[in-house]
Amino acid sequence: MFKHCVTDNVDAVCSNLIAMNGRPPEIPPHKLISSLRGNDLLPAIIFLPTRRKCDEAAIEVAGDKSQKGDQQKYLRRKELFETFASSTPEIRRHKHAKILVNDGIASHHAGHIPSWKLVIEKMMSAGLLNAIFATSTVAAGVDFPARTVVISNADTRGNDGWRPLMASELQQMTGRAGRRGKDNVGFAILAPGQFQKPQKIAELLKAPADPLESKFRATYTTLLNLLDAFGEFAHLREIAEKSYAFRDTGRTIDKLRKRSESMRHSLAKKIEESGLDLSVEDVIGFERLTSAERRLHENIPATRSDLRQRWLTDNVLPGRVVTQGRSGKRLFLVISLNGESVSTMRDDGQGRNFPISRVNRIYEKTYALNDDAIERSFFDVVEGTNPPITEPRLSFQRNAEDPSQVLAELIKRFTGGNAVAEAMLWDAAADAGDISRAVREIDALRARIWTPFENRARVLDHFGYIDFAAEKVIESGKWLADLRLDRPLLVGEVLKAGLVDDLPHASLAGMIAALAADSDRNYGDLYLSDELLASVTELEDIIYAVSSVEWKSGITPSEEINLSAAGAAEHWTKGSTWESLVRRTKAEEGDLVRLLSRTGEALMQIAHQDAAHPEAAKLARETADIMLRDPIR
Repeated sequence: MFKHCVTDNVDAVCSNLIAMNGRPPEIPPHKLISSLRGNDLLPAIIFLPTRRKCDEAAIEVAGDKSQKGDQQKYLRRKELFETFASSTPEIRRHKHAKILVNDGIASHHAGHIPSWKLVIEKMMSAGLLNAIFATSTVAAGVDFPARTVVISNADTRGNDGWRPLMASELQQMTGRAGRRGKDNVGFAILAPGQFQKPQKIAELLKAPADPLESKFRATYTTLLNLLDAFGEFAHLREIAEKSYAFRDTGRTIDKLRKRSESMRHSLAKKIEESGLDLSVEDVIGFERLTSAERRLHENIPATRSDLRQRWLTDNVLPGRVVTQGRSGKRLFLVISLNGESVSTMRDDGQGRNFPISRVNRIYEKTYALNDDAIERSFFDVVEGTNPPITEPRLSFQRNAEDPSQVLAELIKRFTGGNAVAEAMLWDAAADAGDISRAVREIDALRARIWTPFENRARVLDHFGYIDFAAEKVIESGKWLADLRLDRPLLVGEVLKAGLVDDLPHASLAGMIAALAADSDRNYGDLYLSDELLASVTELEDIIYAVSSVEWKSGITPSEEINLSAAGAAEHWTKGSTWESLVRRTKAEEGDLVRLLSRTGEALMQIAHQDAAHPEAAKLARETADIMLRDPIR
């Protein structure tokens, strides 16, 4: 249970926080801690928006010698620290080790190594810390007992930049206020700052929790495992449609189905009351015929002018050469269209605007709007390599049998000349149209769910992991399904090509790290060995081949590989010390641990492929053993 330090009159609070320069004053970290101590609000978790701010705040508070220390807690912190350091010696070298032990202040975020975060969590749980400065992500994954939490920002920084806090994130953060068995009340305090928004925080505190988001996705691994288990696409489609990920779409489909059934029942009753020998399907068929007749009638130009206007609209496009006026001697390159007005460049370089109706000829090719292409466009027309498009004539449309007349005859045959039946059909056509539209919407929604799976199935069929026609996982697909890692198809193709069978350990580590790392994370500019560069070149050929098939199948290919990660993993596997790797990559220790751990886990997945790829499995196991040394555990 906690108390929100936000009054009902939030506007008044906001006004009081605003300084004369229009921005709320920001409380320095050491003064914030002093204020919390003076009001008996420690221990506290102070949530800051970035890792850097957390580290800087911890250093600043530790540098304030006016802060009172507790000798008893200091001795207990020192004892606990030494106990942990005996099994995780890397924490002794942490830049904040003295701050943690001497001052009971810590910084906690994903940039620190796991063993460091663990010792902080143990100290906080034991009541040995005064405060920790943490990013908002800490609230979701760690249970810190604190009397007070301090919210410094209404925004947070994620992988995609700054964004507002969500209701569930704020609830997790404020939920850390109050120590079970110690505090009757926990406190959540809004600290003033440049990006603090009390009104927004107040709204989030009253807001319901954010809806749950399913992680079920159309992935190669998911598809392979489900198809291998159930043996047919129909069952997979049913599972996908019932997934929590598509709950909203599923609810819409259910509503449409119920509505369609209700409309069919109502239409069947109307037919029964008419006494005619018709079925619901007969009425739906009649409605489709009349709809087709109407669409054709609407699309047939009534005059040559209508036909020409439609032709101009469809073909006068940016990048095409046209002529205008009766003479048609001057060439113009279309730059843009604004309604009925065409903006062009003449072949002498001058600009000219004129109505689209003035266009005479339209030439076939479309050119990029840059200097070289513009000049080439006019030469191609003069040299005869860019022919004009043939303008259609109305007579061509009228020579063939009129589709409208054909459909009218079909409608007549459908009703058998029965005027009562035809009247009833026309009367019921609107209801039948509603049923048809509901069916089309259901089909479209189901396709939206299933299409990503089907697209991936076609890619897997192309590379020989499944038999699409037989709806069956073949032997190579079975071992690929066991690769529980990122980019399994790329790794599968690498294994099939034998690319890793005789690689040096460090080159294998670098290649897998390039695939396992986030593409936008920078791990420095360490050089890559010639062996690794050669392997990366072969890997890029495989990536190009896979990406080309994925594009054709409607799948966005994976992000680019991370060569800075490859360099870091290669140097670590070659025996670099942890201190040297951190210094040379200039990466945060926590990011390096995450990279090397993910790479080691991926290697262990390959190591399980003893039956299908024994050489690669043996090499991967050896490489993983080299990589997963302290402080990577």
